[in-house]
Amino acid sequence: MRPADVQRVSVAECVDRYAEMVRAKASTGALAPASAEVYVRDVVTFGALAGEDRVLDDLTGEDVDEVLLRFARKPDERRRRGARPVGAGGGPLQSAASQARFRRSVSAFFRHAVVAGWVQLNPMQAVTVRPKQRGGLRAERRALTVEQAEGLLGAARGLVDAPDGGAGVRRRADQRTELRDGLIVLLLAAVGPRVSELTAANVEDFFVNGGTRYWRIFGKGGRTRDVPLPRPVAEVLDAYLAEGRGLLDRGREAKALLLSWRGRRLARGDVQGVIDRVLERVDAGRRRSVTPHGLRHTTATHLLAAATDMDAVRRVLGHADLSTLGRYRDELPGELEAAMRVHPLLGPVEGRRGG
Repeated sequence: MRPADVQRVSVAECVDRYAEMVRAKASTGALAPASAEVYVRDVVTFGALAGEDRVLDDLTGEDVDEVLLRFARKPDERRRRGARPVGAGGGPLQSAASQARFRRSVSAFFRHAVVAGWVQLNPMQAVTVRPKQRGGLRAERRALTVEQAEGLLGAARGLVDAPDGGAGVRRRADQRTELRDGLIVLLLAAVGPRVSELTAANVEDFFVNGGTRYWRIFGKGGRTRDVPLPRPVAEVLDAYLAEGRGLLDRGREAKALLLSWRGRRLARGDVQGVIDRVLERVDAGRRRSVTPHGLRHTTATHLLAAATDMDAVRRVLGHADLSTLGRYRDELPGELEAAMRVHPLLGPVEGRRGG
């Protein structure tokens, strides 16, 4: 069970409390002193890389991904004379074994943080960085290709159009979630919100200005952004508000946009189940498993590949710094060829012949 009230505690304070607890275990014989010092050293490093002044509960899986990758690139001060790859600081990079150990230490820290009431949800559950068999850690390729994304979006819109969700699915009227499920996938893929921003959304956060439907997203660090919705997404939103949400409303959550069939605000963990159900409707040739953050990654990658202004992409995603967009940039098949067919200096060049 999660604590009812989560403490807004800084990363530095949590690290200090955890280190004190680990050393107390060592003094009672519950933990080997050498192991205790390794745990403490790793968690202190984690705190420095994550930002000691940040609130621990604000860290997401995306943030922990970044810490794991930064640790992987951090010079290993204990092996400066070794022959390992050299990092920016002049020392050899962390070995695969060191990276795996660091990850285990961070996982143990967050398991304790959940019990202690420092975080609502364990962000390690949303981490996408995985150990390679050789060479340490790397970020998985997360962006869907155009064909895969189109298949998923087509399945989502099909859910909206099908009166019974397709495939003969029959549910009681007050348990029908087709409109909601379609809306979730469309919002994630078209707008790229963080999953926490999606589940925290209220009906009143959506408004019309100048004939365009906007979503006022309350993001990290107390920042808000108003993101215009593409017309197909706005149409599904209107249909859900007019027909779908009322079927799920049990009078428990007057403000929440997304409701479970029991009438409660949808939880972050429920969103993956929605995506998986929609994926089952995608043709096998275009189907690829994806997480909510993978859809955010997909949004960013394709907006950047389409030469959308980088600052506009930054504002859509809710980042404070343009440099953060680098983590979202995946190489797409045929992208370079397509870019050179329409050159900014030469114009369309496909089909031209030499003189």
